[in-house]
Amino acid sequence: MSKIVMVTGTGRSYALGFNLALRYLENGDKVIATVRKDSEDLNKLKEQYGDKLIILTMDISSSDSVNKAYDSLKDKVYHIDMLINNAVTVSPDCDKGFFDANLDYIARTVDVTAVGPMRVIKAFYPLLKACSGRATIYNISSEAGSISKCYRTNLIDYGMAKAALNMATMNLVNTFKDEDDMNIFCIHPGWIRTDGRPDNPAPLSSYDAALILLNLFEERKDDMAGPRFITNLGEEYPF
Repeated sequence: MSKIVMVTGTGRSYALGFNLALRYLENGDKVIATVRKDSEDLNKLKEQYGDKLIILTMDISSSDSVNKAYDSLKDKVYHIDMLINNAVTVSPDCDKGFFDANLDYIARTVDVTAVGPMRVIKAFYPLLKACSGRATIYNISSEAGSISKCYRTNLIDYGMAKAALNMATMNLVNTFKDEDDMNIFCIHPGWIRTDGRPDNPAPLSSYDAALILLNLFEERKDDMAGPRFITNLGEEYPF
């Protein structure tokens, strides 16, 4: 049975969000693809898939923008089966170490990457609750957000943001604990060539990674008791 899937951060054809949207469209599902600004790549996908693809513009760093996006969507679809919080940002100093990085950049990265998904979940909660089965939320995290496995001296803003997203996920696990129709996970999606660079040594293209995740998400949608932070292979990853 086809689903209605919402994916945030879908504007770049070489990145994960776009390819998740593409995989679900290829699967016959209806996709709500969100972007902060107009995307030529996404517009071309719309030409191909027509009404199967809804492009929704919103800035997840703004509750007002997210709420307006919800208002513009609620009369177009009557439920959402799956929400994939993929949108992310990093600072210009992401690759720098502690003494060289401008620490004033960190707050925005955390706001977009960790608080942003919470804004989306809060605003679109009524459409998730309207799902006829069990609505599932997948927050795209990273091994960089694991505190116990941290080995880097760079990626300070990104690592802090993903760790905060993991905490947000667990807070929502507790919030939804009595709601059998709501399920939520945070996911380490693997090492992916999300920047479009041909010299990137990551083993997975965004398109290949998206198929792995699509299958994983289908497998885990009804898992209410297993670990909440898992890898793309379905294995528990330490917080």
